[in-house]
Amino acid sequence: MTYLRKAKKSDLPAIMEIITQAKRFLAASGSDQWQGDYPALKNIEADLLNQVGYVLVSADKIAGYSAVITGEEPNYTKITDGRWSNTSKDYVTIHRIALSQQFRGQALTKVLFSNIYSLMYEKGYSDFRVDTHEMNQIMQHVFEREGFVYRGQVIVEGARKAYQKEL
Repeated sequence: MTYLRKAKKSDLPAIMEIITQAKRFLAASGSDQWQGDYPALKNIEADLLNQVGYVLVSADKIAGYSAVITGEEPNYTKITDGRWSNTSKDYVTIHRIALSQQFRGQALTKVLFSNIYSLMYEKGYSDFRVDTHEMNQIMQHVFEREGFVYRGQVIVEGARKAYQKEL
């Protein structure tokens, strides 16, 4: 059984291991995304404090992590080389998406996004936004497979490709 739940403080070691694995994976793919201090333990702790951190659990193990944030994302206010499809500030931003290397290749990002859509749609949200580094072609593929549309560039620790999906 695979499901999404709010992350707990006791999940921090597993989450940070997944973040470390993701940093190594990105470096090996030639991307400089996540090659500095971000995301650090303080970022994940802030997610938990703000109750926006979620873990994907599969086979009773933490398989993935993401932050699911509602409302305006300040870094998304200014978009260049394109535009959002609407001017709403009432949307869901999905940040810090990472899967355990143990679960890579099992299409769990589909399950992760499906659970996020369901959870947030029940709360009245239908506008979802994400971003990624231009070198992170795997995540770009995931976003496009999920039906996200490329909207332009935002600045989040450098220029990032911004995507949007409306249900």
